[in-house]
Amino acid sequence: MIIKTVCLETVCGVTSRLPDNALLEVAFAGRSNVGKSSLINAILNRKSLARTSAQPGKTQTINYYKVNDAFYLVDLPGYGYTRASQQVKAQWGRMVERYLHSSRQLKAFFLLVDIRHAPSADDRQMYQWMTQSGFEPVLIATKLDKINRSQIPKQIKLIRDGLQARQDTVILPFSSLTKQGREEIYSLLDGLLSGEGAENEGIG
Repeated sequence: MIIKTVCLETVCGVTSRLPDNALLEVAFAGRSNVGKSSLINAILNRKSLARTSAQPGKTQTINYYKVNDAFYLVDLPGYGYTRASQQVKAQWGRMVERYLHSSRQLKAFFLLVDIRHAPSADDRQMYQWMTQSGFEPVLIATKLDKINRSQIPKQIKLIRDGLQARQDTVILPFSSLTKQGREEIYSLLDGLLSGEGAENEGIG
């Protein structure tokens, strides 16, 4: 995949009406400090399209990025920010739930987890939510550059076991710093756009 054009087309808040898009959508979700904005910038080959912040929990909207006039990359609000009030957390949950239940074009779901740690309770809840909604999320293990190469198999197993994911669930190690794993994500997106690999690429 070659990224030619990207634009932030729609930003939806708590009370916003979600767009009824005609193009395929792929959604990205993860904890507020998992490096989702950095990953999106790396995937879209832009330095600061998705805003990164030293203060986690800044993304409180659903952001629709139109890519190559071919599909939408949907950035969902980060979850699990400990300093957020229960009211804000509930709002985020309702936004994500509304998106999942209303989008007719959602074809794949990418769930980001930190490769350095076992999945959190929020990660497990999100994963169960996705599978119960009929999706088999592609798992992206972020912050790959923070561990030694020899640790990768052990950490991947920790994530798979922690989420009780199936053995055939795709887990992609990724580093926004080195861009390792980006080509694998591109390959998955290319397969989605060509209509191939539906059983293994997070399609519900």
